[in-house]
Amino acid sequence: MAKSTVTQISDDLDGSKDATEVSFAYNGTEYTIDLSRKNRTAFEKVLKPYTEAGTKVSRRNSARRLSSGGSGRQDLAAIRTWAAQQGIEVSDRGRISKDVIDRYDAAL
Repeated sequence: MAKSTVTQISDDLDGSKDATEVSFAYNGTEYTIDLSRKNRTAFEKVLKPYTEAGTKVSRRNSARRLSSGGSGRQDLAAIRTWAAQQGIEVSDRGRISKDVIDRYDAAL
């Protein structure tokens, strides 16, 4: 006996059939929603003025911006050494305050 499985995707707003997944991001959070053709058209119409006026960001840049990484500087060890020589308390690991980084940059 043969079996076939049919997956029917329904619109998340009104339950209508033949929906497709739509992905979008807002305020650093990514979302997906299943929308019918009618609701997808309405969604795109609402977003159009914002997407036309906005700047497209590549995934690589958005992932970097969303990460919890630090300042991205390569000279953190040098900043820690300099701070210790100046008598400024800085932890051996973790984030260095902007104030300490600014003082280091000014001293160079």
